Amino acid sequence: MANVIPDLRLGTRGSPLALWQANAVAAHIAEHGGPACRLVVIKTTGDRLQEEPLSEAGGKRLFVKEIEDALLRDHIDLAVHSSKDLPAALPPGLEIAGVLPREDPLDAMVLPTTTGRHGAVSHQPSAMTIDDRVRRIAQLARLFPNARFEPIRGNLDTRLRKLDSGRYSALVLAAAGLRRLGYQDRISMTLPAEVCVPAPGQGIIAIEVRSDDRAVRDVVSGIRDAAASAALEAERAVVEALGGGCQTPVGALATPGARGEAGEAVLELVACVVSLDGSRVVRGHQRAPVHDAKCLGQRVGVQLMNDGAGEILAASQRRGSE
Repeated sequence: MANVIPDLRLGTRGSPLALWQANAVAAHIAEHGGPACRLVVIKTTGDRLQEEPLSEAGGKRLFVKEIEDALLRDHIDLAVHSSKDLPAALPPGLEIAGVLPREDPLDAMVLPTTTGRHGAVSHQPSAMTIDDRVRRIAQLARLFPNARFEPIRGNLDTRLRKLDSGRYSALVLAAAGLRRLGYQDRISMTLPAEVCVPAPGQGIIAIEVRSDDRAVRDVVSGIRDAAASAALEAERAVVEALGGGCQTPVGALATPGARGEAGEAVLELVACVVSLDGSRVVRGHQRAPVHDAKCLGQRVGVQLMNDGAGEILAASQRRGSE
């Protein structure tokens, strides 16, 4: 393939985390004997709207639309995303051809440096910022009923500076981003899925290509991590079954479980839909062989709908359109 494709134009956002992810993909392609990658930084609508909450700006697809448009127009050969930013349904003509091994998928709580790395979290934070994710707000409102939740935007170092300046008493972010950028020592605690189910695809780097570009697909398919791919397929299937958009309070996490009776690899999937005020939660939990990952996600999605998730999602969408 390296003789057929002299180099690959790799589309990415320009944030430190996005560049880390893009360079990680380029390194994996090189390790598998693929061509060199040339990074093409694309500024998305989400990058330009730094002061506007995501829920008001139109959701997290704002971070992928311009990159996907460039891919469809053949301005780039592949795109690298945080898979949690991708909508359940990709634009026609695009597909996820590869994924890197998953980093820690959980959410993490970060306290100010003055509190200390192992500062107590049992107190009720007065101004907890949670990255403007309705999923986190809905779940953490149950854990911290007296907290005031506020959105925060900007790169990771910017958010940490705002936290340490005393503007907030706690920050909640994806543990994966903190670890990848070397801020693992700032993690005061990770939030177990029983407390806060992470976003579908959290911690997984996805590589998107044109479906009809066989040469690039062949290059990328060599770095498709089997465990991360199965987990992502199951989690995205939950969202698809729920008809959920980018700003609905849906969490899903698939993890390897104990092997089945026939010795086959098993995937365990937990998912939830939570009302925006945290007063109502519907949970689903099932397991299935890894090769049935998509069907597992679909079944859990149907289970959630049967248990009342549809009413919660409808109320969330009505509130979002007000």
